[in-house]
Amino acid sequence: TPTKTAANASLPKTDTETHVLCRCTGRVSLCALPVWCRMMEDKLIETVRKYDMLQEGSNVLVGLSGGADSVSLLHALCSLRERMRLKVYACHVHHGLRGAEADRDEAFCAELCRKWNVPYEVLHCDIAKEAEKRKIGTEECGRDVRYAFFEKLAEQYDAKIATAHTASDNAETILFHLTRGCGLIGLCGIPPVRGKIIRPLIEISRQEIEDYCRTHGLLYVTDSSNLGRDYSRNRIRLDVLPPLKEINPSLDRTLTRFSERMRQTEAYIIQEAKNALKSAEVRGGYDAGKMRQWHEVVFFAAVRILCEEFAVIPEAKHIELIKKIVYNSGAVDISGRVRAVMTQGIFRICEVRDAAAECEEYPIGTAENMCIAHKKLTYRVMNIDEYHEELKKYQFSLANSLDYGTIPLTSVFRLKKSGDRITLPYRGVTKPLRKVFNEIKLPQEKRDSVLVLADESRVLWSEEIGACKECMVTQSTEKVLVIEVEMTNKC
Repeated sequence: TPTKTAANASLPKTDTETHVLCRCTGRVSLCALPVWCRMMEDKLIETVRKYDMLQEGSNVLVGLSGGADSVSLLHALCSLRERMRLKVYACHVHHGLRGAEADRDEAFCAELCRKWNVPYEVLHCDIAKEAEKRKIGTEECGRDVRYAFFEKLAEQYDAKIATAHTASDNAETILFHLTRGCGLIGLCGIPPVRGKIIRPLIEISRQEIEDYCRTHGLLYVTDSSNLGRDYSRNRIRLDVLPPLKEINPSLDRTLTRFSERMRQTEAYIIQEAKNALKSAEVRGGYDAGKMRQWHEVVFFAAVRILCEEFAVIPEAKHIELIKKIVYNSGAVDISGRVRAVMTQGIFRICEVRDAAAECEEYPIGTAENMCIAHKKLTYRVMNIDEYHEELKKYQFSLANSLDYGTIPLTSVFRLKKSGDRITLPYRGVTKPLRKVFNEIKLPQEKRDSVLVLADESRVLWSEEIGACKECMVTQSTEKVLVIEVEMTNKC
């Protein structure tokens, strides 16, 4: 049975019996629990169902720091292993920042996972050195390293990533965003689900977590860096939230409901912005006349959507400047490589050519993934039967499908260059790429970052055009090369 502590004496009397995971043996045993503790467990299950976080038979990877939040999360998921047929894993990151205390945390997590029969992985990283190398703060660097580690393991185990963010963390985040000045996104708080990342404790307060640990006799460690006032979030937790909770003791729950409403509002605005963009779309960009009719909230959301396609997040000042050029003309640099342009009544976001990328060349066959001018290019080679089967499922762009047998081994992926020529599909005429871009009225800003597969100056495939006549897939094709391109900020 769970270890009894002095804290247990002050807890409400039990009124029911339920099955509880013993922290020492890893076995499930019969134990009496108070109603409020069962409510916390029910709340976690309700949250998992509400946001469709896990299904029966799921694999789940817990980010385990050793603190009360992550220990209670791991404990709760372990108690659901049999019921939901879950496979639970855990991982820990040693940041190399707190000396012996960090060593203690790692040892604690390893022992806990051994007792609870949970597969466990650990990563050691000198975050201070890594942060200096990346020229970012240690807090930001630590987060980036943690999530990169989580994602690597999640792919290895085919698992969801469960982090122990609580309703209290969500409250701190909302207040933190407010103090820095934020829009609607900042008021949405911590998302319960983001891709593979799930947060089963997001509607449970820190107080409920601590009570849960006491009831189950769960031991945990305390990170001393959370007790200082060096970080803004710590000051909010220690100095701002306590007086607010004197006014409203249910502040965590109130802000949880508030952030949920904000997420619903944000989702509605995003959908309206997508509809507005679709209605304003013209060749080469968006009709500025229609954009001027949009409500300001929709305008801001639409510009943000366009910028995210280039893997950048615009600041409020950028959006204000963009609004001005939509009513006049001109250009706004959003980042070192992305620019908003308004000419001849057409608005567009485009990429500024990277001088360093002009020299980059990737010979065919050396790598199936590459980054050129902040675009991730991926290609696959498949036999014709597999290609037709995949075509039914995913509807590949036929323009980006080439007969692999027609591609010379000397071909390279690169940015387009002066003098490049292509034999147009279905027409059989060979023209300079520059003239073809003129014919299809491709904006000048987009031309600078067009990727091609070329043999010398002979273009076999080009973005915006597709495969040349000689490389098109035909009935005699045996193997097909399929190319995909997406914007990214990770290269």
